[in-house]
Amino acid sequence: MADVLQPDRVLDCSGLLCPLPVIRTSKAIKEIAIGQVLKVIATDPGAPADMEAWARQTGNELLDAHEEDGKYVFFFRRVR
Repeated sequence: MADVLQPDRVLDCSGLLCPLPVIRTSKAIKEIAIGQVLKVIATDPGAPADMEAWARQTGNELLDAHEEDGKYVFFFRRVR
C-alpha cells in the first residue's frame, strides 16, 4: 500500500524520542490541507503505539504503518 501512497509532505523524526515525534506530527499535519497525506519516519520503538493512539485521538486517518530499513513509516491523511 505504501508504494502507491504519494505524500504531500514528509516529516523525518529519526533519532527523536517520545513525545517529540507525536508533537512534530501534530504540528506538521496542521500545515497541510485537509485531504492531503503526511508521511512520517521515526526510529523511536514506541512510535507505532504512539502514532496509532494519536491518530485515534485526533481523528486523522492512519493509512499505513510499516517498518522499512529499521525505521517506522506512517502515512496519515488529514481529515479535519
